[in-house]
Amino acid sequence: MKRLLLILFCVARLVCGAQGPNLNGVWKGTLTQNTGGCFPKYYIELQINTGHGDTLLGASYHYSDITNYVKKKFLGTWYASTQKLYLREGAVQTFRIPPDCIPCIKNYTLSYYRTGNLEILQGEWAGKVMNTDANCQPGELKLTRVSESAFKEIPELEVDTGMVRLDFYDNAEVDGDSITVRVNGKTILSNKKLNTTPITTYVHIDLKENFQEIEMVAENLGRIPPNTALLIVTQGKQRFKLFLTSTEQKSAKVRFIYDPDIGKRAQ
Repeated sequence: MKRLLLILFCVARLVCGAQGPNLNGVWKGTLTQNTGGCFPKYYIELQINTGHGDTLLGASYHYSDITNYVKKKFLGTWYASTQKLYLREGAVQTFRIPPDCIPCIKNYTLSYYRTGNLEILQGEWAGKVMNTDANCQPGELKLTRVSESAFKEIPELEVDTGMVRLDFYDNAEVDGDSITVRVNGKTILSNKKLNTTPITTYVHIDLKENFQEIEMVAENLGRIPPNTALLIVTQGKQRFKLFLTSTEQKSAKVRFIYDPDIGKRAQ
C-alpha cells in the first residue's frame, strides 16, 4: 500500500510539472535592440492569456511611456518539457511613436523560471520591419510578473464599427460639472455642462483611422469635487459603461482601437 501511494505521489508530481506554471496575467520588463534600431532599450508589457491546450494569446505593448507606444496581438505556444514559450506577433493594432520610427513585428523565444517569489520570462527576439521583408535589429528581453498593467489608467476599447457614439452624463448627483472633450487633441465639445440628459457626440474609426484617443477635460469641479462623468459608449450592438474622473491637474482619457475581427470572435 505504501509503495502504491508513493507511485501515485510521483505520478502526480510529474503531471503537475508537465502542466507548468499559470502564465496568465501581466508581465513587464525591458527590451534591448542591437545597434541600428530606433531605441537601444525600452519597456515591454505582455498581457498573456492561455487558450486551448498549450496555446497562448494576448497583447504586447512596446513603449517609452503610456503616450508613446505600439500595441500588437500575439499567438504562441508553451512547451512544458523545456519551460519555454514561443510568441509570434501579428499585425500592429495601433502605434503612437516618433515619425522616424517604424514598428517591428517580433517573434520571441522565452524561458520561464522562478527566483524565490519572483517569476521571470527571459530570452531573445527577432522580427521584420512592419509591411516589409527587412529584418529588424534583434535583441534580448527580460520580464517579471506584475500585478497590474501600466496602461490601466487609460481604458482601451476595441471596436469594429465605423461610427462610435459617446454619451456623457453627470455621475451620481448633478452638481454643475462642466467638461471639454477632445479627440486626438482636437476639441469637439467645449465647456458643456453635465446633466441627466446626455451630451452626445460621435467618433469615426476604421482601418485607415484605427486609433482615437478621447480626452475629457474638467472646466470646473462643480459643487462636489472632483469632476465625474458616466460615459456610455455604443458601437454596433455593444454598449460599454465607463466612469471617468478629471481634476484641474489631470484629465480622463479613453482609447478606441479598430479591430475588424471582433464580430468574428463573437460568433
